[in-house]
Amino acid sequence: MRRLTIFVPLLAACATTARQSDAPLSIPPAVVTAPDPAPRAWGPAGDGLAAADTLPQLDIRPTPEPEAVARIVREGTTNSHAAADLQYLTDVIGPRLTGTPAMRRANDWTAERFRAYGMDSVWLEPWPFGRAWERGPMTLTLVAPHRRQLVGYSWAWAPGTNGPVTGDVVYVDAKTEADFTRRFAGTLAGKWVMTSPPQPVPNPDGPPLTAADSARVRAAIRELYAPPTDSAELAFRQRRLSLIAREPIAGLLRDGAKEFGLVTMSGSPESIYPMPFLVVSHEDYAQFHRVLALGERVALQADVRNTFSSQPVTAYNTVAEIRGSTNPDEIVLLGAHLDSWDIATGATDNATGSIAVLEAARILKASGVRPRRTIRFALFSGEEQGLYGSERYAAAHAGELPKYQAVLVLDNGTGRITGMSLQGRAELHDAWTSLLQPVSALGPFLVQARNKGGTDHLPFLPYGVPAFNFDQLSRGYDHTHHSQVDTFDHAVTEDVAQAATVMAATAYQLANLPVLLPRGQRRAN
Repeated sequence: MRRLTIFVPLLAACATTARQSDAPLSIPPAVVTAPDPAPRAWGPAGDGLAAADTLPQLDIRPTPEPEAVARIVREGTTNSHAAADLQYLTDVIGPRLTGTPAMRRANDWTAERFRAYGMDSVWLEPWPFGRAWERGPMTLTLVAPHRRQLVGYSWAWAPGTNGPVTGDVVYVDAKTEADFTRRFAGTLAGKWVMTSPPQPVPNPDGPPLTAADSARVRAAIRELYAPPTDSAELAFRQRRLSLIAREPIAGLLRDGAKEFGLVTMSGSPESIYPMPFLVVSHEDYAQFHRVLALGERVALQADVRNTFSSQPVTAYNTVAEIRGSTNPDEIVLLGAHLDSWDIATGATDNATGSIAVLEAARILKASGVRPRRTIRFALFSGEEQGLYGSERYAAAHAGELPKYQAVLVLDNGTGRITGMSLQGRAELHDAWTSLLQPVSALGPFLVQARNKGGTDHLPFLPYGVPAFNFDQLSRGYDHTHHSQVDTFDHAVTEDVAQAATVMAATAYQLANLPVLLPRGQRRAN
């Protein structure tokens, strides 16, 4: 039975919780395993469609254009550039941490590719990011209870050690500030500090998990990270990092929280740590915890060299468009985030999405179709730090957002598109079923009313824009997500080509719909 990892949403698809001062310390992204859901079919049946049976459906259907859609599908499936472009972006340009020269190089390269593919307009949109951070060399050695080299990574936007630092490991398991003061205050100088027990990560080499096993693991994670009901415990959870920061500790330690030595990376310029903060494999973190429980000494030596910019830097979104023939001021936006974490090359998060958007642009231009509305393509930066680039884009374009037909984002790994989640807009079920029907040969597809979070469609929703994130096959995203193996080797290029083709076809049909989709509830000022 194949296993599907489920990320607790507090720090999953993006680092939005980095805006909470203690969240990166107290709530690591959790992983549990469960059986894959059974495949679901596209069409009028399925458990994701129940809401459509009870809500009146809007009578919005694309004008049939079978020849135009056939040209799009033929171009996308027989002449795809997705694999070559994806390889260059990941293997040559490499990791794309926002605020670094590598990210700017990615902006410039994608802009050049949009121009080469014949876009009517291409530009970079600047926005203020904050202080840049770059990872430097790091060595990590276990010196007690035995000596061996370890693999670890600095949490982003944490400082280095200013030379080798050796210290004992201590597990701060205090529940309240009074407990912390009594047991730990004044004792942490020079220590490497753990603040949580190991994640419940089942043994991947053990017996296959049953549904009951998975339910127990999920329950353990919920219990572990549920907000305390006791007011004193809640107050301490919120102040824990600031209390620990008063002590001259060596640094913080975090569980990588995945199988096979993989780790999960995050961080943000809005949560710059005052001390080194290291992520180690779940296996090593669990060992530290077990040995400490035996009353034995655990000690580490780390040499970490990171750098910060002295001043805030400017980041950029790459934007291009095919101008609409009759309603150019109305816009369909295809989007993905171009930035990535820097411990791999950001292939599935989210070079695959960015290349699908780039390839959709190429397909539309090469197929010779003429959209009535403008189709715009945006590759956002700063997503991994908290959706910053798309937030800035939405704010900068607020005046034109009432004329946005829709925003369609791809950011769930390398897997092929399997349908659409409607962000609760169940009344659009039939409309989206109609949009996907002309490309049903690339399915199956499922349209469902559920909400999705954690990526760049979200900043558009408060403006009332119909904004969606395509559903995709997981294709091992539980392992590659934010990890050191997020490389081209794990990309499924034929799935990226499928996704690009589906995005191109749906964008074209949305651009030619007789009417604008109804606005959602507006919450932005």
